[in-house]
Amino acid sequence: MKIDHVGIAVKSVDESLKFYRDILGLELKEIEVMEDRGLKIAFLKTGESKIELLEPTSDDSNIAKFIEKKGEGIHHLALEVDDVDENIESMEKLGTEFIGEASIGAGGKKIIFMHPKSTNGVLMELCQSVKEE
Repeated sequence: MKIDHVGIAVKSVDESLKFYRDILGLELKEIEVMEDRGLKIAFLKTGESKIELLEPTSDDSNIAKFIEKKGEGIHHLALEVDDVDENIESMEKLGTEFIGEASIGAGGKKIIFMHPKSTNGVLMELCQSVKEE
């Protein structure tokens, strides 16, 4: 496993880029809008990992609810794995609880979130690059 990305909840991707891109000098790789999840996501390169700036595009999205409750800030930590399904199976046997089912997330990666009560209060994501055939 390695850290794939850190997800940061923000009110505005455009405003946040003034710090992450313009001041820190991080390279903006792309911006993706996921209408089904109510998200606008900016991907910034940080060495082998990324920072994802997560802006809500609807008031009922998970990120909008997070910002309303906790404010802007770190939302989750994502770990890259070779096989999400294999990790789910082995981790469930050890008592890890997951949120929902594995699905396709930003960047076309297969993802699933671990419930924070299984991870000492940190929302963690497993993600797997899906090879195109």
